Amino acid sequence: MGLKVAYMSDEAIEKDAQALLADFARERGTPIEAPIPIDDIIEKHLKIGIEFDDTHRLFGVPRSGIGFDPDILGAIFFDQKRIVIDESLDPDANPAKEGRYRYTTAHEVGHWRLHRGLFGKDPAQTSLLEPNAAPSVVCRTSQAKERIEFQADLYASCVLMPRKLVFAAWDEAFPDRKQRVLQPATSIDHPFVEIARFECRIPGAEFTETDDQALDSFAKPFAEKFLVSPIAMRIRLGRLGLLHRTVPLQCLLTDGA
Repeated sequence: MGLKVAYMSDEAIEKDAQALLADFARERGTPIEAPIPIDDIIEKHLKIGIEFDDTHRLFGVPRSGIGFDPDILGAIFFDQKRIVIDESLDPDANPAKEGRYRYTTAHEVGHWRLHRGLFGKDPAQTSLLEPNAAPSVVCRTSQAKERIEFQADLYASCVLMPRKLVFAAWDEAFPDRKQRVLQPATSIDHPFVEIARFECRIPGAEFTETDDQALDSFAKPFAEKFLVSPIAMRIRLGRLGLLHRTVPLQCLLTDGA
């Protein structure tokens, strides 16, 4: 993308996401609950339009991904207060894509809240007379590691899976409130509850879940509650320190002291 984006701490990004949810709750007069009504936040609170299109055709970029998966999932036009999402993510046409759709729209909200000041025009001065104006930010999966995209991803995670609601859901599911960790290959002492991998030992159909599959399966009930993908939920649980792929090194060092 080539845009120079300043460093922003995770705490600052989460704080802004919490402020957005609080403003929306005050405006509606109702508490925020899962799943987060991201469409209402975008269209009714932020007054930003959402539309679907073939993003690769719209922006003249050939599809280069495997199969028919788009590389360009969405884009935002700051001046026009308009978000365009690839039509493959339309949840009405493809219900299985609802989690991806919600994350993509929340990602664009991240750009709106964090990055619109980086662009020249005043976003309050809408450019409705410029139907062919270039998008301010085009979001591509191939550019996910760029700082601007990473920040928007984190914002989406914080908006769709607010810290307080995730911890409340965790406490409801696990009254012991203990963190979970994928069962280590070698038994070691640690304070967490272990998650076992699913294994099928039927002759000719032997199968053992990979780490990602096991963690995604564990996160799935939470993902369904928040209407996000298991991958997004798994990553959020990890960031909040509730779910671990391996026993944290700090814990091992402390135990060994």
